[in-house]
Amino acid sequence: MNAPDRPDPAQRPLILGSTSPYRRELLERLRLPFSVRSPGVDETPHPAEAPAALARRLALAKAQAVAQQAPDAWVIGSDQVADLDGLAIGKPGNHARAVQQLRAMSGRTVVFHTAVAVVCQASGFVAEDLAEIRVRFRTLADADIEHYLLIERPYDCAGSAKAEGLGISLLESIDSDDPTALIGLPLIRTAQLLRQAGLTIPPRSMPSSPGSAPLLPSGVAS
Repeated sequence: MNAPDRPDPAQRPLILGSTSPYRRELLERLRLPFSVRSPGVDETPHPAEAPAALARRLALAKAQAVAQQAPDAWVIGSDQVADLDGLAIGKPGNHARAVQQLRAMSGRTVVFHTAVAVVCQASGFVAEDLAEIRVRFRTLADADIEHYLLIERPYDCAGSAKAEGLGISLLESIDSDDPTALIGLPLIRTAQLLRQAGLTIPPRSMPSSPGSAPLLPSGVAS
């Protein structure tokens, strides 16, 4: 990890390199002003790429892609990949694939790898971390799956598991040292990386409104 320059890290803008509304809502909890930009990164896995490695690579790629557009900013990138016995499970994108995912995970333990990276191109700062969440799914009847999907439509969530909503009813247990990681952004690790970059958290002054991020563009969340 490269050390940041120290003149005044708080004066650099903060950007969330993600169009995910879930990550935006989580980052707002840190009460830092930030904006949102789409990273536009190809999320296709490399051949034989392990799920944890995929999450790390994409989180860093998203942060670096936005940092190229805004070199003076602190940029946060994040990605989540579900792991069922070494098989990467991403966002289903549609109903049929969500049904397949949930049937495969029924009664099983799935590891969700949630990576986060912070980059500032101007200062040369690069840091990243990974949270692992072990989730045990209860045995799911097809009727449970269908009703859940019709209500939540979690087609932009890794593994179809929208744990901040009705998806919590599909689970038996969650084991994690960074609880918000399952929703999409590990805030404990994110705050640690931002402090390494020189930001003060909790902030010493309050923004006019938590997060000050602009409206998100439509489309699939990154």
